[in-house]
Amino acid sequence: MVEATVESVTAALAELEDPKARAVNEKHGDDHGVNLTKLRGIAKELKKNDELALDLWATDDTAARLVAILIMRPKSYDEDQLDAMLRQSRVPKVHGWLVNYIVKKSPHAEALRQRWMADPDPVVASAGWALTSERVSRSPEGLDLPGLLDVIEAEMKDAPERLQWAMNETLASIGIENADLRDRALDIGERLEVLKDYPTPPNCTSPFAPIWITEIVRRRDEGETVRT
Repeated sequence: MVEATVESVTAALAELEDPKARAVNEKHGDDHGVNLTKLRGIAKELKKNDELALDLWATDDTAARLVAILIMRPKSYDEDQLDAMLRQSRVPKVHGWLVNYIVKKSPHAEALRQRWMADPDPVVASAGWALTSERVSRSPEGLDLPGLLDVIEAEMKDAPERLQWAMNETLASIGIENADLRDRALDIGERLEVLKDYPTPPNCTSPFAPIWITEIVRRRDEGETVRT
C-alpha cells in the first residue's frame, strides 16, 4: 500500500521506472518512464486527495503530476488555479489529462474555454479548442459554428502541431454533429490537407478530417456504437 505522502508516491513511481517505457514516451514528448496502467494503480490506492495532489503537482515531475490529476476532485479548484496549472502543463500527457479529466468536469470549463481560445500561447490555445470540441459535441447552443470554421480555415494549416490537432478535432466535430455544415467542413479538410498522410494503425480511424467525419457519420447511420 502506497502511503499518502509525496515521498512514498515518488518512491513508488521511481520503482516503476522502465527505460523502454521512457524511450517510447519521450518520442511523444512525455518525459517519464512509468507504465500508465501501473501509475493508475497507485492513484487508485491513494483515492481522491486534493492536498496530496497539490503537493505532487508542486514537484514538477511528470509522473507525479499524472498521479496528482487522477486524485484531484475537479470542483475543488477555482478558475485561476486551473489556469495556472494549465500554463505549467507543457508535457502533452499532463496537458491532455488535466483538460480531459479535470477542466472538462469543472464548473469553470466555459470561462476557461473562452479565456484560452484567445490566448497567444498556442499550447494554451489548444486547450481552449479542446474544450470547444467538447461543446460542439455536447452543448453547442450559443456557439458560432460558421465563425469557428472561418478561423479554422484561415489558421489551422500553419498552426503549431498541438494547436493544429485541437483545431482539427473541432473541425471534425462540427462536420460530424452538423449536417448543414458538413459539406463545408469536408471541403476545408480536403483543401487544407492537415493530417492527410498521418500514419494510422489498422482498425483505427484516420485523424484526417474528411475521413474522420465520413466514417463516424457512416457508423451512426448504420447504428454502430461510436466511441468518442
